[in-house]
Amino acid sequence: MRPAIKVGLSTASVYPLRAEAAFEYAARLGYDGIELMVWGEAVSQDIGAVKQLSRKYRIPVLSVHAPCLLISQRVWGSNPIAKLERSVRTAEQLDAQTVVVHPPFRWQRRYADGFSDQVAELESTSDVAVAVENMFPFRADRFFGADQSRERMRRRGGGPGAGISAFAPSHDPLDGNHAHYTLDLSHTSTAGADGLEMARRMGSGLTHLHLCDGTGLPADEHLVPGRGDQPTAEVCQLLAASDFTGHVVLEVTTAQARTPQEREALLAESLQFARTHLLR
Repeated sequence: MRPAIKVGLSTASVYPLRAEAAFEYAARLGYDGIELMVWGEAVSQDIGAVKQLSRKYRIPVLSVHAPCLLISQRVWGSNPIAKLERSVRTAEQLDAQTVVVHPPFRWQRRYADGFSDQVAELESTSDVAVAVENMFPFRADRFFGADQSRERMRRRGGGPGAGISAFAPSHDPLDGNHAHYTLDLSHTSTAGADGLEMARRMGSGLTHLHLCDGTGLPADEHLVPGRGDQPTAEVCQLLAASDFTGHVVLEVTTAQARTPQEREALLAESLQFARTHLLR
């Protein structure tokens, strides 16, 4: 019998609370581990502090999200090449299986030119998988409205999710050459893509899932799975029926929660959804 798929909680899911709150919720609700989002919070950048939290709550770190967001461009310096290597070394020290990283931005030319080679080299010298995440293009309806955007994209020959990609070679990691991928179902929604179709295209390279949802808006929603229009259940069932040995991480937004009880209810609902549809 294949082992159960581990379900983790991203520290980003408790924002604007601190990383410790994610460990606390994960322990109380029964998550299997944590994905550490490395960003402006000092604790997220401190391996010793994260190890202390892991011991305190008896919750392992399953994965590390490299500081590659726009808001974390200065975290661990400004050189993305060095930051990716540091992310892998951090994962090693935390006994995490995976590093999640976005494709390079177009303006990071040196990084973009050597990105595939760097990822391959890091994986060749480490047991950590560097899983490149699907992103989404800039969409005109974010500023011009859906009707105007559809007309603009129609004139340019684009579909409903068409837009301008800020990433190189594109927002679709399958346009690169990588061994491992992270599938984010909020990002497929924002891109106007089919998450199940992308999961199938990733094939055995799909080693990490950000389980969340969206309604196709141009904003990156990160809804609780099942509350949007992405095939969240079907993707989970696909993984459960396969030889998937990676992790599923709930990366959902709870910033709208007005009380700790509301936030806990959102995180509990997310975990229950994952357990139900990942059952083997």
